[in-house]
This record gives sequence, C-alpha cells and structure tokens, in this order.
Amino acid sequence: MTIITVTAPAGRLSLAQRRLLAESLSDAVLEPEIGQHAPAARMGFQVHFADLPADCMAIGGRLLSDQPRDIMTVNIAVMNAAWPAEVRAEVIRTVLARLAEACGMPAPAPTWWVNFEIIAEGSWGSRGGVLSILQLLETGVFTPERITAIRAALQPTA
Repeated sequence: MTIITVTAPAGRLSLAQRRLLAESLSDAVLEPEIGQHAPAARMGFQVHFADLPADCMAIGGRLLSDQPRDIMTVNIAVMNAAWPAEVRAEVIRTVLARLAEACGMPAPAPTWWVNFEIIAEGSWGSRGGVLSILQLLETGVFTPERITAIRAALQPTA
C-alpha cells in the first residue's frame, strides 16, 4: 500500500534510529491514509533505508565528501485515494518532525526533503497482479469516513 524510502549519507542513522523511524514514519502516513491508528495495518507499509557514501550524494553541486552537510530525502509512494493538499502537507510535516525526533534535533534540517507521490489507479502491483485501494477497503482497517472519501475521490468524472 505504501513505500517510504529514506536516503541518507552512510552512517547518518543508527540502528536504533532506523528502528524508531520504521514505526513512526509508517504511522505518519498510515493514520491519515486509513483514518485511524491501526497497528495491524502496518503490514501494508514498507520503509526502506538507503545509505549512500558521501561521494555519491551532492547538494548545491558539490559532493558531500567535499562539503559535509546533513542531507536526507524521504520519498513516500502511496496508492491513489483521497489525498487533498492539506492531508499531504500534514503527512510531510509529520514525517519531518519524526525524523527530527529520531535524530535528537529540535527541528528538521533545511536540507531534509520529503516527496509525496500518489501512484495512479492501475499502476500498483502486488499479490501477483494489479492492486487497487478499492480492494483494500473491506479489510476492516479503514474508518467509514475514509472509505467514503476514497470512493468519492476515485469516482470517474463525467
């Protein structure tokens, strides 16, 4: 259902920080997506941590090996559903706050960036075929309000 990829310089995130982020980043997207805190729904969420050497990352046109900086990117890929701008903004702010908490910082670094991507209906594969969010609405984890919002958002316009 959702893939969250955190890319950071090698060694930036410790094992303890990755453990904390695996859960807190999942929940940062899970709650708005299904409408409630439902730990059982975490099975539909993957968090990937990609560590890159400092000479494989750059900011401002200069490699991190030449100018050490605290950069990180988070890419969030979600199935098409009801994702209005204010909900996407809430998720982005929450993800940045969870990163800062895990890193023991009072606020996110300005060089941490989050991208929120909505995968179009018919463009997500799992379980040996193409998967739709509509197939998942009957799993019991979505609130009735989210089910209504998702169905309305995915109605074809005439």
